[in-house]
Amino acid sequence: MSRPVTLFTGQWADLPLEKLAPLAYEMGYDGLELACWGDHFDVDAAISNKKYIKDKWELLGDHGLTCYSISSHLVGQAICDPIDERHKAILPEDVWGNGDPEGVRKRAAKKMIKTAKACRKFMDARPKREVFDKFAPVVNGFTGSSIWHALYAFPPTDQAFLEKGFQDFAKRFGPILEEFDKVKVNFALEVHPTEIAFDIASAHRALKAVKNHKRFGFNYDPSHLGYQGVDYVRFIREFAKRIFHCHVKDAWWGHGDGTVGVFGGHTDFGDARRYWDFRSPGRGDVEFEDIIVALNDIGYQGPLSVEWEDIRMDRIHGASEASSFVRSLDFEGSNVAFDAAFDKEKQ
Repeated sequence: MSRPVTLFTGQWADLPLEKLAPLAYEMGYDGLELACWGDHFDVDAAISNKKYIKDKWELLGDHGLTCYSISSHLVGQAICDPIDERHKAILPEDVWGNGDPEGVRKRAAKKMIKTAKACRKFMDARPKREVFDKFAPVVNGFTGSSIWHALYAFPPTDQAFLEKGFQDFAKRFGPILEEFDKVKVNFALEVHPTEIAFDIASAHRALKAVKNHKRFGFNYDPSHLGYQGVDYVRFIREFAKRIFHCHVKDAWWGHGDGTVGVFGGHTDFGDARRYWDFRSPGRGDVEFEDIIVALNDIGYQGPLSVEWEDIRMDRIHGASEASSFVRSLDFEGSNVAFDAAFDKEKQ
């Protein structure tokens, strides 16, 4: 059986789930990766209201869909970030509160712990007809970072300063991961610029900071690695036991006019001058064939979740095309050596 193909709902939060669910089915998806914003997944309601969970599963089931993970990128971003007015626009009111930065970070951490508990309750209520117990429930998300601004710094930034950032991450996420472990839920960081881990080197350093906690791993997304020049296939092999979830998102790079570099030049997505941009799966420069082979090699059996972002394309057209692309791309690994038939004893 090939891996299920799901759609991450984060970029569709303008649509209520009752409208998105039938649309996702029509576009060819098996399930949804539910974002904890819009009306797609309410953490507090999932913890306190059994009917909310029951109704959510019924809505998905009525449209031939299931769910394997939920995502809390927006709250996660506030856990380690220096907080400013940009965060107010993305955070729920109970996390933003009065906007005091440390208060925001602490409330975000508490909300993330709630999210783990809500995820466990939700996944435990999966209808019996749904059988998919090959991996632990997953909360995908961001961590934020107190040191991202020092990515390239002058005056120079020394390693002692950077280490404080990783220790800040460990101090804030260590207790969160312990709570995730209590409910047997994994946290999957989407390795991404602005996060504590944004490439292979920083991902290793983040793991070390939390002492290789078994509940800390990655939501693999090649689109955030390729344009940086990071080997996105090596990432899979390097962190084989830590790939808890997988996004299918494409990007292209080297297509600008030479006036904007990899940092983006303060331009908007879709600006023709940009060095890189996100593209609909199959339309960019990511070599997905290599990715599928690597995922097969490490034994990843989770969903392939399309995170659809392409400012140049109608999203319904693009997301429909993407589901077909992923199905044509994916294949099971072989349990038979192709050259075994040369052995006459096996003929």
